[in-house]
Amino acid sequence: MAAILREETERLRPGDRLPSSRELTRRHGVSPVTVSRALGRLAAEGRVVTRPGSGTYVAPRSARTRSEPADLSWQTVALGDRVVDDTRVVGLLTPPPEGTVPMTGGYLNPALCPSRALGTAAARALRRPDAWAVPPVTGLAELRRWFAQEAGGDVTPADVLVVGGGQSALTHAFRSLAAPGSPVLVETPAYPGALAAARAAGLRATAVPTDRDGVRPELLAEAFAVTGARVLCCQPTLHNPTGATLGLERREQVLAVARAAGAFVVEDDYARYFTTAPVPPPLVALDTHGTVVHVNSLTKVLSPSVRVAGVIARGPAAHRLRASQVVDSFFVARPLQETVLEFVGSPAWPRHLAALTGELAARRDALLAALAARLPAAEPHLVPRGGLHLWVRLPQDLDEDAVVEAARREGVLVGPGRVHYPAEPPGPRLRLTHTAATHPSELAEGVRRLALAVERVAS
Repeated sequence: MAAILREETERLRPGDRLPSSRELTRRHGVSPVTVSRALGRLAAEGRVVTRPGSGTYVAPRSARTRSEPADLSWQTVALGDRVVDDTRVVGLLTPPPEGTVPMTGGYLNPALCPSRALGTAAARALRRPDAWAVPPVTGLAELRRWFAQEAGGDVTPADVLVVGGGQSALTHAFRSLAAPGSPVLVETPAYPGALAAARAAGLRATAVPTDRDGVRPELLAEAFAVTGARVLCCQPTLHNPTGATLGLERREQVLAVARAAGAFVVEDDYARYFTTAPVPPPLVALDTHGTVVHVNSLTKVLSPSVRVAGVIARGPAAHRLRASQVVDSFFVARPLQETVLEFVGSPAWPRHLAALTGELAARRDALLAALAARLPAAEPHLVPRGGLHLWVRLPQDLDEDAVVEAARREGVLVGPGRVHYPAEPPGPRLRLTHTAATHPSELAEGVRRLALAVERVAS
């Protein structure tokens, strides 16, 4: 009955009245219940509209559910040729298949997250009478004060803006500090999320080489001069992916080069809590000219869903960043800010850091030992002081894509090196993450599977 009525609506025009239920019952020799159910199905499909006391009418064509997909090709012309490429970032956020050893990604395994303590902090925070009130646009005063104290130097709470995580902070910084079409300097290799954010803002990412001590100041000065760029994005502590940490002298050189070029330095301080080794002060603590826009994100150290970061900036740049935040999302949800404030002010915060840094060091050493025993051809760039990853170089004659795919078939996910380069990579590289695995013993199994993959590609 529904099929018959469907054909009839195709022959009629929108707004035409269908025969009455009594007439359809008589015409087709079916019960009134059958007619009612058939009309209900067509109404759910958007083909007919029932008006009580009047009858059933053919719905407008635009309201119908089409059997054929809509032709959306017109949007290609309307959108133009600017592309927002999310493939690199989505790959980092996709959960691994069952039975696969994850050695890629950018977050802690759930077992390493302080989930119970965060839940306790959230419960305390939500009991506050103003927990659901509108927060200050720049963030809770107490939370801004905490971020300022973490940065050190002469940073004040007034210099801090609370935003929705490190990736959001980078997006706001790129949009605020550089005009679309202009160049932005990035360390090479670079964090893929920074490359994606720069391109989404319409910027041209230009590589500045690094060595085992981080970005090279002499080449940075040359890059500023050649490109005319006014922004450098860098990770001075436990750089992703190489693990390099800038020493104090080189940090001061980077600041001097940027000041001479009249440029900003976006300091992504994502890994400040991932080591117990002594590291120099952040660039923002050394800065007295408003050169540095500092980002301290708590997402990676706490939980992927704790989308909270502090951005430190001064002068007109700070105003632009605040305006970008307001226009984009108004503010970070107050319950989340209150939860973070409760957590970092409790004994759970230093306990978590102590346990986490010890576990990260153990996992790094386990991964290094497994590589030395099973896959000595994969040479680590350096032994980082902490962090989440190892950056390894494969033999030059190996096809990186083939190794990554062969590893996937063997049941281990590894990060391809090419996604870390704004241009052509210098050779096959892999980023091996040791924090996504459930247990350190799983890392040895992952390396065993990776060694099999390398052997298959090389043979």
